[in-house]
Amino acid sequence: MKDVKLIKEPVELYKILKFEGMVTSGGEAKKVIADGQVTVNGIIESQKRKKIISGDIIEYNAKKIRLYFK
Repeated sequence: MKDVKLIKEPVELYKILKFEGMVTSGGEAKKVIADGQVTVNGIIESQKRKKIISGDIIEYNAKKIRLYFK
């Protein structure tokens, strides 16, 4: 699991997937979220603009990241 430091919170889920390189674009991020391929804290998340905060764990395509606020 990779720890990712947030500069500000909350951050929208699709932006995290994009900026952390888990997908290649924002459009792809929105599609994989809508398709039910992303979990937040172990629960399938379908909201593209879900607000992610410190302590949340995101998993997609066998990659897992944990977010924390400085």
